[in-house]
Amino acid sequence: MDDHTLIRARGLTRRYGPTVAVDGLDLTLRKGEILGLLGPNGAGKSTTMKMLTGCLAPSAGSVQIRGQDPFARPEAAKRHLGYMPEVPPVYPELTVDEYLRFAARLHGVPRGDRAEALARAKTACGLDDMGRRLIGNLSKGYQQRTGLAQAIIHNPDVIVLDEPTVGLDPIQIREIRALVTDLGREHSVLLSSHILPEIQAVCDRVMIIAGGRVVYADSMAEAMRASFSSVIIGLREPPPENELLALADVGRVERIDAQHFRLHCRTDSSARDAWAAAAARHDWGLFELRPELRTLEDIFVELTTGETGAASPEREEAA
Repeated sequence: MDDHTLIRARGLTRRYGPTVAVDGLDLTLRKGEILGLLGPNGAGKSTTMKMLTGCLAPSAGSVQIRGQDPFARPEAAKRHLGYMPEVPPVYPELTVDEYLRFAARLHGVPRGDRAEALARAKTACGLDDMGRRLIGNLSKGYQQRTGLAQAIIHNPDVIVLDEPTVGLDPIQIREIRALVTDLGREHSVLLSSHILPEIQAVCDRVMIIAGGRVVYADSMAEAMRASFSSVIIGLREPPPENELLALADVGRVERIDAQHFRLHCRTDSSARDAWAAAAARHDWGLFELRPELRTLEDIFVELTTGETGAASPEREEAA
């Protein structure tokens, strides 16, 4: 395991009787990354997070945190890890300062360093004026901030956040996303969510999970780059559909009306020049040829529900 790899999971599997919650998942988190696990509710994200953080033993597979096995050497592994589960582990009867001092002791922060660690975590999470407030009297957003502060108080290499904005109002969601982005400048972050805009807003890389399996993994820049999934072709004298199906790279033909067809591509490559040449050669009277774009939202819906469909008009581009 190289110095730039902070978490590595291979073949991670978790079974509950006959139910397979996570099935052979591979994951790598490197220094300086914010990696988003995206999937619908019940996809296996929280189970994955619990196994990656050593809170739940896998049925099969392995996890390493900075080269350490969190089940064989939990203290050595978890020293590099900060974790905030979906429900922050806060105590409503404690003040923010009391709770964070307690968290610092649990994380093994030396006594002489605790005051500095507490001040640093509070500043990073926007809690400077909240130290004497009872956690039970704080808003949901500030309770989330407190949960984040305990996750970073020992200055870990990796921060793992499971659905960090669940139950927050829109303003609180924006604040927590901005906070996660700021934390990503100093730490590597693994973030799970079922909300697509959340992953798009803060992550460098995305993994889509469905049915406990990774069905898509790429950089956010690549995932956000729309690709061609189908093309609309307009012909004044259209041939039989079997002739359109015989065109290069066409996997399926869908008739829209008497003169318009949707050509579904086998790959993301465009054979539009060849189609235009064929239309001219056979006098089909080509008057329209434009791609429909496949975005990250389309990929997510298709891979998690099996649904495919036409791009909406606002996602279409003229050829």
